[in-house]
Amino acid sequence: VQLQASGGGSVQAGGSLRLSCAASGQTFSFYVMGWFRQAPGKERELVARISWNGYNTYYAASVKGRFTISRDNAKNSVYLQMNSLKPEDTAVYYCAAPRNGDYSKGSWGQGTLVTVSS
Repeated sequence: VQLQASGGGSVQAGGSLRLSCAASGQTFSFYVMGWFRQAPGKERELVARISWNGYNTYYAASVKGRFTISRDNAKNSVYLQMNSLKPEDTAVYYCAAPRNGDYSKGSWGQGTLVTVSS
């Protein structure tokens, strides 16, 4: 599956952004999907994950209650709604689909930059 992330931008603290990830391929609905982020000088971290049917989600503690992951399998898309953004949310955000449960062996989007100013 090929992934294309979009929706990043610059926003003030407290603002909102919605990231989108469009997938190609007819098997999108079979995949768990994840959103990762990487801030300057830091390791890439998993922000949120959603099961193939959308019923199960996971959030990193740092974003729980502020971010919402969702998907629309009919549109081959996954989304990350980000509210109450903080300067520490500044990072490049990536969508990813694991292969056999391993993201390092799966598919990654190109990344979209989110900048939150105080």
